[in-house]
Amino acid sequence: MSIDQEDKMVTEPEMNSAPASNPACPEALFPKYNYGMERVLVVEDDRAVQRALKRLFEAKGYGVDVAGSGTAALEMFQSAPPAVVLLDLRLPGASGKEVCREIKARSPWLPVIVLSATTDVVDKVLLLELGADDYVTKPFSPRELLARVQGAIRRSARSGAASDVFIFGNVSVDFTKMELKRSGHPIALTAQEFKVLKFFSQNLERVVTREELLNEVWGYQNYPSTRTVDNHILKLRQKIEKDPAFPVHFRTVHGTGYKFVR
Repeated sequence: MSIDQEDKMVTEPEMNSAPASNPACPEALFPKYNYGMERVLVVEDDRAVQRALKRLFEAKGYGVDVAGSGTAALEMFQSAPPAVVLLDLRLPGASGKEVCREIKARSPWLPVIVLSATTDVVDKVLLLELGADDYVTKPFSPRELLARVQGAIRRSARSGAASDVFIFGNVSVDFTKMELKRSGHPIALTAQEFKVLKFFSQNLERVVTREELLNEVWGYQNYPSTRTVDNHILKLRQKIEKDPAFPVHFRTVHGTGYKFVR
């Protein structure tokens, strides 16, 4: 896949059309990766797709690690955490869903973008509920994939730069440790619930639309339904508010979205 082909929709057969020895390929045009730069972990068992993604991201200055199974992916993640993970669903060993769940449990702010041939809405909802930051269906445009990866990394950097401890009412949150206590008692939150809460902590008393939450927290502009936002807010109210029926912190702005009041 040459640089001039970046706007083409990529299918798996096309991904293998440009051999590594071809001087027109990005591998030949760009120098080897500098290990001080950001790294992409590609979790994919199809070798043609592996080669195409490796060329694509190395051409843009990223380092690329490739794992051909879920087990290998978790080992690479633990030994050298990347800046972003590109994750196929159908893998030998641990499944893509298991890999996503494990990575998000250990590093909730690490972006995970799912690559899959399936267009099933249930799979999309499930993966994003597990904490995946985006979902790209094959065939995909390399330019679009690059944009999504760069956007996910920027959002992750903003989250990491924010204060790690947040206190409101009788609630204290340590985002680094993924610990929340209400009146001194620990309350369990999912990785995605922590991400939603952290976004609100960075946008105090500002009206936030459901669409903005989907784009900024889930990183997915074409999410199947905004109901997933309402479901997450409902769960957070049940876990955090003194009276979920009359919330003090997570307030509904009818016809628009939500506002968090400290």
